[in-house]
Amino acid sequence: MKVILNKDLAPLGEEGDVKDVAKGYARNYLFPRGIALPFNEMTVKLFEGRREQIESRKAEKRADAAGLKEKLESLELTITMPAGANGKLYGAVTSQTVADELAKQSYQIERKRIELVAGANIKNVGKYKVLVKLYESAAAELSVTVIGQEIKTESKSASATRPARKRREDSREASETQAAETVSAEVAAPVVAEGGTEIAAETVATEPVVAEAASVDAGPEAQAEDSSEADEADKT
Repeated sequence: MKVILNKDLAPLGEEGDVKDVAKGYARNYLFPRGIALPFNEMTVKLFEGRREQIESRKAEKRADAAGLKEKLESLELTITMPAGANGKLYGAVTSQTVADELAKQSYQIERKRIELVAGANIKNVGKYKVLVKLYESAAAELSVTVIGQEIKTESKSASATRPARKRREDSREASETQAAETVSAEVAAPVVAEGGTEIAAETVATEPVVAEAASVDAGPEAQAEDSSEADEADKT
């Protein structure tokens, strides 16, 4: 069935284009939404009167596409992907990946307009060319650099020995702590003298020294005084 597009509809066509479509598609989708009109003498005349406006809008689209083409081709897009040491990607760079990176830089490009020159997907690091279809035959050739981000994995031997080494370190620290607590407790414990009186450990340690010092300090004069006092006591 032949129709005239009343609005732009990608990828079918633009306003004023004459297209052949299935009858069901036209009657159930295009006509109810005002996207297209049946192709007949009346609609042809209608669009002939709108031809100048349609061509003016197409000229604006061409100018916009040319400006966008210049911006995209001056852009150097860098994509970082997880990769192995040999440069092979864990995954792939697709047209959607490129579209997402462009969106981060405020370029809203539909995925279906992006064509990877290298093939369906990019699976290795390197520099590639990507074709971005713009308007009509206009297209921008975009430079894309894919950088690999190596993922380092811990070896099995290291991961297996780490828990055992950790347990040994914890056990040694616990033993040292327990020994230090035992020594501190023995030093601080009170000594029980005759009669059940508790004497601090530091007092016991210093008392013999004090007694000995007193004995040493008693010189000949002190001993003579002690002897005189003893004689007087006998006379009495």
